[in-house]
Amino acid sequence: MSKREVVDAMLAGRGQVAENIERKAMIKAVVDNREALITANGALATWTPPESTGRSPKDTLIVKRASSQDKIDWDSPNNIPVSEETFEMLFADAVETLRGKDELYVTDRVLGADSAYALPVRTVGDQALTILFTDNMFRPLPDDLERSIFADKGFTLLALPYDKLDRERYQGRLRNLADGKASDMAVAIDLDQRVGVVYGSAYGGSVKKLMFSVMNYMLPEVGILPLHCSANEGPNGHVALLLGLSGTGKTTLSADPERALLGDDEHGWGDNGVANFEHGCYAKMINIDPEKEPEIYQAIMHEGDYLEHGSIVENAMLYPDGHFDFDDERLTPNSRGSYLLSELSNIKPSSVAGHPQTILFLTADANGVLPPISKLDPAQAMLWFLMGYTSKLAGTETGIVAPVTTFSRFFGEPFMPCNPDVYAGMLGDRMESHKAEVFLVNTGWSGGPFGEGERMDIKLTRALVKGAMNGDLKDVDYLDDPVFHVKIPQSCPGVPAQILNPRDTWQDKEAYDQRAQKLAGEFAAHFEKAYGNKNIAPEIAAQCPGR
Repeated sequence: MSKREVVDAMLAGRGQVAENIERKAMIKAVVDNREALITANGALATWTPPESTGRSPKDTLIVKRASSQDKIDWDSPNNIPVSEETFEMLFADAVETLRGKDELYVTDRVLGADSAYALPVRTVGDQALTILFTDNMFRPLPDDLERSIFADKGFTLLALPYDKLDRERYQGRLRNLADGKASDMAVAIDLDQRVGVVYGSAYGGSVKKLMFSVMNYMLPEVGILPLHCSANEGPNGHVALLLGLSGTGKTTLSADPERALLGDDEHGWGDNGVANFEHGCYAKMINIDPEKEPEIYQAIMHEGDYLEHGSIVENAMLYPDGHFDFDDERLTPNSRGSYLLSELSNIKPSSVAGHPQTILFLTADANGVLPPISKLDPAQAMLWFLMGYTSKLAGTETGIVAPVTTFSRFFGEPFMPCNPDVYAGMLGDRMESHKAEVFLVNTGWSGGPFGEGERMDIKLTRALVKGAMNGDLKDVDYLDDPVFHVKIPQSCPGVPAQILNPRDTWQDKEAYDQRAQKLAGEFAAHFEKAYGNKNIAPEIAAQCPGR
């Protein structure tokens, strides 16, 4: 039997299976099972164990099979192989554990707003909250699902967020923890048999990002470029993509009352244009300001009957009166909110649009040496796409407590299993075909590094983004940055000119120069390590800082 048939047989042999129940019934089950609390405004609040406040990249695994191993870049530190035998054990243990639960929950949803390549996904778990999360994040089955190229190639996801693996049983098969014993957590994907297992991770992002990785593997083979980006559309049909890692501002900057949102995190770009994968958003809530981020705040904090609300807040401080304190990060700086796209005031319900005219690469530079915005020519754009630079911020992954310089190719390396030339070639072709303008936007620090300078004011960043999308930066003067090989605009409506050149914002110019050269050296070292033998075109390689 196939893995899907094994799961279906297990479900058929049970009495208590809540399969594709109504949303209100899901929410009620979450509360009745004490999986979350009802807050003062009607949202749900939940908390996870400490090891589940973020993704666990070292426990995220891909089955290495002869039929697919050449399609996957095993040189990438995030593509960690697991043997077929070990995955068979994980799958069998997950099925047997689910079989022993008092009640199971099932949803059948899809990823992909364009039904031509919507991927069916069946999620099976013992927690109503996990199933509600999939109802927030995954899309309802379309009426024309039969036209999908994946109609008969659905994916099965088994979720056991609060169970733990037998560490002795997996000794020598999974990674060892500090005590020398095997990990009791696994987020494992079998791309050939189209099945995934989330075992021991209660972080909602583990479910979401597992399925994103699946899409990133399956779509290029059918001519669709998957991107870790948000997307929105202006009233004139102008489409913009915002690429960036967690914490760089994809969700915040794309939630614009003047532009209809397609989605905040995961999209495909095909011959017909852009389509969102998801049905909802999964936003960081720490330090959220209702004035600076009104759309996200209202999506979570609007008042309503809890059975109608359904927004989920993970790991935020909640007081006995039912009110949140989003400025308190003692639990984690990675508190998250999951909500439906429909909770936002300006969305495009179809979540599909034409080809983008503007592409923004977002980076949160904790060194404080990159311009708040700069323009990239095609070669520069390909270089920055390959490098995917940012400063990884505290909380996004377990163990990260201070910003760390990070190069994450395509601004999504942990979720991009294929070889790098696949994604790079597809984006290059599309940028050229559709003449998209590309800008690098620094949402990080200015006037000094983290701890000395200040984070860019979101209002100024919004003005810069608006300028890029509206064409206000087309005819301004630009200054070439000799260190980072980008073009810095010398003016932008609504933005003080003195902040545009990062060196001018530092009191100690020599300290700026030293910090900039240090970062450029890190660029050069990473490029050589990651792409030194990948035959990158010379005109692209020449744009790498430090080379």
